[in-house]
Amino acid sequence: MRNLLRHQSFQVNLHAWLLLLPSLIFLSLFTFYPIISTVWLSFFRLDLSTPSAVFNGIGNYQRLLEDAIFIKTLKNNLWFAAGTIPASMGLGMVMALALNKAMVGRSWLRTFVFYPTVIPMIAIANIWMFLYTPEYGLLNQVLGLAGVGRINWLGSPGTVMWAMIAMTVWKESGFYMIFYLAGLQNIPRELYEAAEMDGAPGISVFRHITFPLLMPTHLFVFIISLTNAFKLVDHLVIMTQGGPNNASNLLLYYIYETAFNYWNQGYASALTVVMLTIMLTIAAIQFFTTDRKIHYS
Repeated sequence: MRNLLRHQSFQVNLHAWLLLLPSLIFLSLFTFYPIISTVWLSFFRLDLSTPSAVFNGIGNYQRLLEDAIFIKTLKNNLWFAAGTIPASMGLGMVMALALNKAMVGRSWLRTFVFYPTVIPMIAIANIWMFLYTPEYGLLNQVLGLAGVGRINWLGSPGTVMWAMIAMTVWKESGFYMIFYLAGLQNIPRELYEAAEMDGAPGISVFRHITFPLLMPTHLFVFIISLTNAFKLVDHLVIMTQGGPNNASNLLLYYIYETAFNYWNQGYASALTVVMLTIMLTIAAIQFFTTDRKIHYS
């Protein structure tokens, strides 16, 4: 009997692993192998002056501490993340709360808000570059009517990052709204009915019912928005190319320039490892500190 149970258990496990095998193959080829090879290559010197890889130890990582452009792009990326993540998450939640109510044309409004998400970032960059153009851009035209002088949004180090943040929040908030809508629809209606019978004000209902029960959604959206804050660089190619004076340069774009413009594969690998470490650290801290406060049921 025991042997029969073991045989059945083996068959079930074998069947499960066979079903998972295609995904494991793709993960190994396109996730695990690139990560391992990148970490390995970060310990070598491989650039135009050294066509063959030469072991360099932690030399590439030591160079990071002396690289002013890396420090600048890292600060830019952290600032970009701090500006886009709370704003896009907050705006997405507010839109979800508004569009979760019964109203005329609700489906059309949801489609209208979500539409920027499906537009490629290259197209978004071209649209917003027209809005930001100093001479004939729509934004400066409106400011001119209000008596404000023309502003070179993309050409000034003091405004270029704010311009990038505003564009990203506009594009990403509709995407996060979908997740918040799903989270809101999973909250039992009985809780709101009980709060209504008790005469609880709207702000108390949001504070004690809606927001806490959306914690799994908050955590999920935070991880996605953190990833997007470090991987969205398509707009830099069209709008600023990291300028002026690296004021809008982000870490991934600097990695791209190092790897494919300067052809320094070893140093680019070290930059990639640092970026992934930062992302994993922030995500792990957020996950382990927030998980205790999450209501999963």
